[in-house]
Amino acid sequence: MSTTAQATALHALPDADAPDRERAMAAVADLLSALGQDPDAGDLADTPRRVADAFIELLTPEPFEMTTFPNEEGYDEPVVVRGIPFVSLCRHHLLPFRGTATVGYLPGDRLVGLSKLARVVAHHARALQVQESLTMQIARTLDDALVPRGVGVVIEAEHLCMSVRGVRADSATTTTTSFRGEFARDVALQSRFGGA
Repeated sequence: MSTTAQATALHALPDADAPDRERAMAAVADLLSALGQDPDAGDLADTPRRVADAFIELLTPEPFEMTTFPNEEGYDEPVVVRGIPFVSLCRHHLLPFRGTATVGYLPGDRLVGLSKLARVVAHHARALQVQESLTMQIARTLDDALVPRGVGVVIEAEHLCMSVRGVRADSATTTTTSFRGEFARDVALQSRFGGA
């Protein structure tokens, strides 16, 4: 297996069955009917297709390669990217949660292309998720790919399942963290992540 294929296999989400768009559209039409709506009425006639396509897009991760390169200069300070936007779907309510991730690492022998820190967030966000798992998956992927001295991930997000229904806690945000290696042991290093 080539290095590229190994990286893709290591950092991809588990293979899932290809979405069945026609079945998804039929299911949305059935749901609309069950909710007392007429799926054939005027502006609802194309809703099953639009909803199915939206869910397929939100649940299909974009593949990427974790491009790394040697740390030839021996850089040993944290590399942190803040404000990485993402949207994911709550696996309990199928409603979006959205926010920003701060992702960083303490380099060892390898560095990573900065865009890959954003891509790993987007990759794992395209699934039915809970924020805690999303946070850990991002950290685990970076840890496995880079074997760094430490990894840190902080996610802040608003969950529509909490803000538009149920308790209706509008604008409440949830923060989750995952610190590994030296970040886990050093509160001063964690402070580089801002809100952590």
